[in-house]
Amino acid sequence: MNFHPFILPFAIGAIFLFAVITFKFVMWIRNLDRKQRYFVNKNFFSIKTISAIWEIVREALIHRNIYRRNPLLGYMHMSLAFGWFLLIVVGKIESSFYAGTMFEEPWLAIFFKYFAKEQHEYFGAAFFSFTMDLLLLIVLSGLSLAIFKRFRSKFLGLKKATKHNTFDRLALASLWWIFPLRLLAESSTAAISGNGDFLTGSVGNLLKALPVESMELPLWWAYSSVLCLFFVSLPFSRYMHIPTEIVLVFLRKWGATIGEQYSGLTDIQINSCSRCGICIDACQLNFAASINDVQSVYFVRDTRYGSLTDNVANNCLMCGRCVEACPVGIELTLIRQQLRNKAEIPGKHYFDYNKAEISKNKSDVVYFAGCMTHLTPTIIIAMKKIFEEAGVRYWFMDEEKGLCCGRPMRQQGYIQQSKDLISKNMRLIASSGAKLLVTSCPICYKSFTDEYILDIPVMHHSEYLKTLIDKKLIKLQKSSKRIVFHDPCDLGRGSGIYEQPRDILKQIGELNSCELEREESLCCGGSLSNAVIELETQIKIRDHALEVLTESKPEILATACPLCKKSFVHGNKAKVMDIAEIVAENIILQNKTKTVIEQSKYLTKNLKTKIN
Repeated sequence: MNFHPFILPFAIGAIFLFAVITFKFVMWIRNLDRKQRYFVNKNFFSIKTISAIWEIVREALIHRNIYRRNPLLGYMHMSLAFGWFLLIVVGKIESSFYAGTMFEEPWLAIFFKYFAKEQHEYFGAAFFSFTMDLLLLIVLSGLSLAIFKRFRSKFLGLKKATKHNTFDRLALASLWWIFPLRLLAESSTAAISGNGDFLTGSVGNLLKALPVESMELPLWWAYSSVLCLFFVSLPFSRYMHIPTEIVLVFLRKWGATIGEQYSGLTDIQINSCSRCGICIDACQLNFAASINDVQSVYFVRDTRYGSLTDNVANNCLMCGRCVEACPVGIELTLIRQQLRNKAEIPGKHYFDYNKAEISKNKSDVVYFAGCMTHLTPTIIIAMKKIFEEAGVRYWFMDEEKGLCCGRPMRQQGYIQQSKDLISKNMRLIASSGAKLLVTSCPICYKSFTDEYILDIPVMHHSEYLKTLIDKKLIKLQKSSKRIVFHDPCDLGRGSGIYEQPRDILKQIGELNSCELEREESLCCGGSLSNAVIELETQIKIRDHALEVLTESKPEILATACPLCKKSFVHGNKAKVMDIAEIVAENIILQNKTKTVIEQSKYLTKNLKTKIN
């Protein structure tokens, strides 16, 4: 039997690891909500399971998403993850051929070179020997990059490295030693028995100058012991992401989605974070305001270990840049929202003050300006002009300024209060008889599409204006003005609306690009989601965003969000206009039913509104 006492630390660590992660997975899966369980049970025996396996190979082993962002960082992760995986798989095949059975001792592949000292003629012996040395070399190259990254993270494209806790340090230290000790242990045996290949044989030749016979067993004991230390610390460290990410991929492929309440799927997402630090570089609080201890990587870490503070939980723009950057796709903003969930105030009847009634006139479109649009009334003036020119029958739902979509409350954790307001708004919208809801605020648009149950479609006004233009209900005049478009967070990353605003602006002026746009667009800094941010910090974030947006010195900085306009307009870097204002300014009046006198009255009325 292939046995030596030095395998005991490895065996104890492996048993401990298996027991702990099994317990954790059972608890998390038991805590899935009813909807998540339904989709898991429905799709468990389906083609989606095969799709999940392929996704695991691409993401958990090859790390495709990291490769796309940073090839060198991607190689580092792949060489460690996929390289170690192949060492285990190829080593298992080699040990099975050597033993002549598939049921050889489970530790034989791990310590193969020690137990297979003599030369053998088993099938593929030379191939396996060379391949195992090559795989070990690949893993060691990735390990070298990981160690170098720890001290010079900028070399691998990361401006900031993450901070670790005690278990992280234990796991990291043991991981750094596993493969060098494996190389030394195998090489020492190769020096004595001559069973090494190009790597272990070469190192073995160097070791012959030392008392290698007395070194061999201590090196194998050390190799087994650091494996034990890594296995014991893994479930409590960031490296728990290795097994957990596999479970997460399966759950996603089966259709489980994160809800508004904390569940087992939230725990699985939190434990799937490798703390790679990519989200730190994506966060504007870091690179624009020099705040580097509240980013999503630390929010996830502190949540996992039960040490989350209000500052880390609430000091976030919730702009989605970290979500876009995360190679694992962890839904960081939704998890923050879950953990902000505040209890309902007993006996409070929310929004009884609101006596809003629908228009008595039949309307085709419900127009919901949104709270922030009321603070930038020129957008409302522009939309009214466009509606009238297009001949649209519309009902201005929140004209009396008493309604909110409910999303700002939801982002601050007042879920039940938000639901009460949403319920009231849904009744109003349903009773209007309209066929379409249009809003000027991306925050409202996100709320209406994600949190409301409506029988009519919802459009942001940039989508709606594009439709009016395409149907030739309004016509625009072309100018030579240079325009840069800023993608608002909830409109772009949040809702995937990138092309419609650009299609409109191209018909009006010369649309220029900027360094950070579309998915990488910067937040204006005026986020309603950050409960603790100071004005000075907001200004730093705004000014940095303006520098990027106005680098080409455009005549107009266009946006499609009243909050962004309100933030940028105080920066005095360029003329800031909402896309509705730009369309209204360049519209060619063609409504034949409108006389010059009526147009004059219309403009005079809106001018008074603007002044007021």
